[in-house]
Amino acid sequence: MLSGLSEWFWQERLWFPEGLGWADLEDRDGRVYAKAHDLWVALPIALMFLIIRQIFERLARRVATPLASLLGVKETVRLKAPHNSTLESYYCNITKNPTQSSVASLCKQTGYSERQVQRWFRRRRNQDRPSLLKKFREWRFTFYLLAFIAGLAALIDKPWLYDVKEMWEGFPVLTLLPSQYWYYMIELGFYGSLLFSVASDVKRKDFKEQIVHHVATILLISFSWCVNYIRAGTLIMLVHDSSDYFLEVNVLGAPLTLPKSCRSLVHFSCL
Repeated sequence: MLSGLSEWFWQERLWFPEGLGWADLEDRDGRVYAKAHDLWVALPIALMFLIIRQIFERLARRVATPLASLLGVKETVRLKAPHNSTLESYYCNITKNPTQSSVASLCKQTGYSERQVQRWFRRRRNQDRPSLLKKFREWRFTFYLLAFIAGLAALIDKPWLYDVKEMWEGFPVLTLLPSQYWYYMIELGFYGSLLFSVASDVKRKDFKEQIVHHVATILLISFSWCVNYIRAGTLIMLVHDSSDYFLEVNVLGAPLTLPKSCRSLVHFSCL
């Protein structure tokens, strides 16, 4: 059954224009082409990124505080919820966002007013949110910045960076360059590592959205690789990386004061 499904999925009429087929993408005469089985390389890269992340964030603790102070990142003082075993048990075992009827029931059990119960849950949720310094130590900003620089270096001399029509010159028989191969595998491995680690990270309010985003990104990168949209894919990844590291800084909530020229670049890259 799986063999039949695979044969149907990879049939040439679904993937190629008339007159072309998989035989045209076989490596020959020093020309290399993208293949679906290449994507397995992203798995060990994802595991490598998980290890690098742990090392990076441990080392970052030593420099995060002075660097955050230099950039104006200030820790928000959060009020702690007073200890209450009944509310704590409900928070940990049932839900962090009780309904109105549940709030009324908790009021009877604790002797708190409705407003006090709601305030307790709000403060308790804030306690679980990662602090600004914790966000500042995360390595996504560093990766996006380095990925953008590496992607720009890989594409700076390519004609399709300046002329979009060049992306499709000779498609679908497009030769795979080593820089394109590693750019794809590193990006795919990075998002794979984010998907692996999201369950163990502190759950934020956009937890479900993060899962959907990572899965969609992995599928899109993999699909573009399989159909040989390599040139278009590298350009799209470069555009995303160019704004992602600015967005990571913005997520920190840091009141950064940038020069006027830098502000215009931030605005352009986030479009």
